[in-house]
Amino acid sequence: MVTKLDRLGRSLEHLIELSVRLQERGVDLVVLDQKIDTSTAMGRMFFQILGSIAEFEHALMSERTLDGLAAARARGRTGGQKPKLTPRQAKIAQEMYEETGPDGRRVHTVAQIAAEFGVTRPTIYRHLDKLPAQTPAP
Repeated sequence: MVTKLDRLGRSLEHLIELSVRLQERGVDLVVLDQKIDTSTAMGRMFFQILGSIAEFEHALMSERTLDGLAAARARGRTGGQKPKLTPRQAKIAQEMYEETGPDGRRVHTVAQIAAEFGVTRPTIYRHLDKLPAQTPAP
């Protein structure tokens, strides 16, 4: 017994394979929302029809998603989250990270830099890894 057919399998092929395996073991499938009962010939036919429709709906949704992403890329949108730091902030963070005191030790810890910009330490490390190392001015 299952509440919805789309919760049971990802494709018509998978649903039919599962139905055949259950039938071989003498187990009937009941789908509550669609009122399908595979113990009858009509129920088995309805199961396969709804499985086909579910697979078709999934394929349409995938196509629309891909079309939408392509249209967004054509408009210059790349998707994903915006960077937590602007390039200017990342450069300042790098300068803070590389700043050393008279004793040769770093003046700012990564935790302090992260707190200054309101981000996490891994965010600072991620941005530092993307930037080339600064060369000291003469």
